[in-house]
Amino acid sequence: MELVSSVKCFDGQQRVYRHTSEATGTEMEFAVFLPAQALAGLECPTLFYLSGLTCTWENVTTKAGAQAWCANHGMIFIAPDTSPRGEGVANDEGYDLGQGAGFYVNATEEPWAPHFRMYDYVVKELYDMVIEALPIDEDAIGITGHSMGGHGALTIALRNPEKFRSVSAFAPIVSPMNCPWGEKALTAYLGSDTGQWAEHDACELVKAHGWSGDILVDQGSADGFLEEQLKPWLFEEACRKAGVELTLRMLGGYDHSYYFIASVIGDHIEWHAERLSL
Repeated sequence: MELVSSVKCFDGQQRVYRHTSEATGTEMEFAVFLPAQALAGLECPTLFYLSGLTCTWENVTTKAGAQAWCANHGMIFIAPDTSPRGEGVANDEGYDLGQGAGFYVNATEEPWAPHFRMYDYVVKELYDMVIEALPIDEDAIGITGHSMGGHGALTIALRNPEKFRSVSAFAPIVSPMNCPWGEKALTAYLGSDTGQWAEHDACELVKAHGWSGDILVDQGSADGFLEEQLKPWLFEEACRKAGVELTLRMLGGYDHSYYFIASVIGDHIEWHAERLSL
């Protein structure tokens, strides 16, 4: 982990790190907010945040206002990139495939397979690396995310309940098997076998594996992607059938932007803090 930058923020530090990733075979960057408690060496609860299409770690760290809330709760906030990047990394002309659109899967199809292994990157490599390097309470780690990152947060948590104790999402893609964004990405990265797709579909995963805790999802009613891409009612129905407690808040007038996330991120951080302190 090479420290790229560090600035004081709410008596803590907002940092950016760079490292060579074995999972992606590229240089990767991620952002970390360390509250004052972490700087003092105390083990802290930690929240991973997965970003959406076209984003990097920078969007959430500069637009969401998470640092103030994390400082209040003594919480570490970790924001990785959304995909591998750089020369020699496959890409697509569309914003919804390739660099900036990793979908948090391990690609098996060419030309994506050599680098697009964002599932392993988040769940194994980054997770293990930050636990070793930072004062993280290993029994108090949660995950959240926005849009494509909400899909990533839900699917990663549902597949790894031993690593992530709490999960929430902002306007997530809840069923990539049943929306244009997901169908395009999963076909490209995983091929035509929909059995493989189901391992990256929150609706299918909650029906297959359940979830021992509760889940929080916030969705803006004025989100232009609501009807075609996001479809939160599918996840609501899947959770109901699986007996999983879901709080789905349909928030009037909010769209898909970081203005929406900034308006509700404090609720999510407080919600995670409560569950990670149990």
